Amino acid sequence: MAALPATALVLGEVPGLLGTAAAAAPPSGSATRYTIVPFLNSDDGTVNVYTSDDATDFRLARSSAYTPPSNRIRDASIFRHTNGYYYITYTTHTWQDTSTTIGFARSSDRVNWTFLYDYTVPIANLSRAWAPEWFVDSDGSVNVIVSCSTTNDEWIFTPYLLKATNSALTAWSSPVALSGIGANHIDTFIVKTGSTYHAFTKNETTKYIEYGTASSLTGPYTISRTGNWAGWGSYREGPALVQLDNGGWRIFFDGYGDGTYYYSDSYDTFAAWSAPAGLPAVSGTARHFTVIKETVSGGPALAKGITRSFQSANYPTRYWQTQSSLLNLPVVSGSSTTAEKQAATFSVVAGLADANAYSFRDASGNYLRHYDFRARFDAHDGTTTFARDATFIARTGTSGGALRFESYNYPGHYLRHYGYQLRVERSNGTDLFRQDSSFVPVGAWG
Repeated sequence: MAALPATALVLGEVPGLLGTAAAAAPPSGSATRYTIVPFLNSDDGTVNVYTSDDATDFRLARSSAYTPPSNRIRDASIFRHTNGYYYITYTTHTWQDTSTTIGFARSSDRVNWTFLYDYTVPIANLSRAWAPEWFVDSDGSVNVIVSCSTTNDEWIFTPYLLKATNSALTAWSSPVALSGIGANHIDTFIVKTGSTYHAFTKNETTKYIEYGTASSLTGPYTISRTGNWAGWGSYREGPALVQLDNGGWRIFFDGYGDGTYYYSDSYDTFAAWSAPAGLPAVSGTARHFTVIKETVSGGPALAKGITRSFQSANYPTRYWQTQSSLLNLPVVSGSSTTAEKQAATFSVVAGLADANAYSFRDASGNYLRHYDFRARFDAHDGTTTFARDATFIARTGTSGGALRFESYNYPGHYLRHYGYQLRVERSNGTDLFRQDSSFVPVGAWG
């Protein structure tokens, strides 16, 4: 299928979710945490660590968090092992240099890293070993997919599999070429759903990211999507996928041809994808990374089955209030009428599409939902679309007690005020957007 047109980003119908049973919004008091460890567009001698609670708005956790004792660090891939440590593996040289090693480092907290070793990939006449990517299979085995070329044609890469043969990740099996992907492919990233392995890999001839599947990790893979099949464009590399809280999948990739780092979402077994969007805050700074997702304690806590009013974090005299079905942000005070106070009071209930998330009812029993980018209250029509439109995931806000409410079916889009109207808009990563989308649950006015 062709990629979704740009107009598909208008809020409304979303195709059936992929793998929703495997993903859910974090429970109250917990939070989703995504971590990336990219090298910098300006410096491939070090990496920064960034973190996010929504896979869209990444914030710097530590600058220059790891610098290897020698060589360079590019294309860092991160995962968390069963021993509790985080590991990165990475390309050890620049693209101009011959490179037969990949590097390994370890951290207990994601921000302080210790060099472990450089590993020489045992392939005869090896010229370059690039872009190692972690893959943990459903049987728990830890693998690295690395793109290798040989001296007889040093720019033609083939993906190879290395499997860890000890829990310390210091011994590896002999490299095995992934069958079916073929030569001249690099940056191969694999995810598994059910019994199917899905490979996303850059064709170095066309510069497009291609897609194939296999029933075995080593293949044979059948490449079924080539060219501009997803609408992402060419001169794209470093694909990396992660499953979002609503069950959809997000792909990140480096648009090195235009200097933008992109993301795109899919909800139908990787067939159709949203139009690629620039990743806020880190686009233009970060280069080739992978993403890990964790559920951690200490996240937003908002009780359900109670009534609350919602105060703007940066305009504290203004509150959510329903006005002619639309949600606005007028001034509400002790001198407001009883009707105005009641219109600024809402029942907090379990999310219609995900019980860990949230939905909000007004006094008439209508639900807050998004429609054509506006926040409004409508009667539940019993459809799946309405349930998703009316479900929001709580994320941490800008200040003490403040929360942000992310659209369940449009990740990265938040309830925010603009012109004292409440809208659902895509985060642009700015501090102003975070302030405009932060609200403090307080005692009910009505």
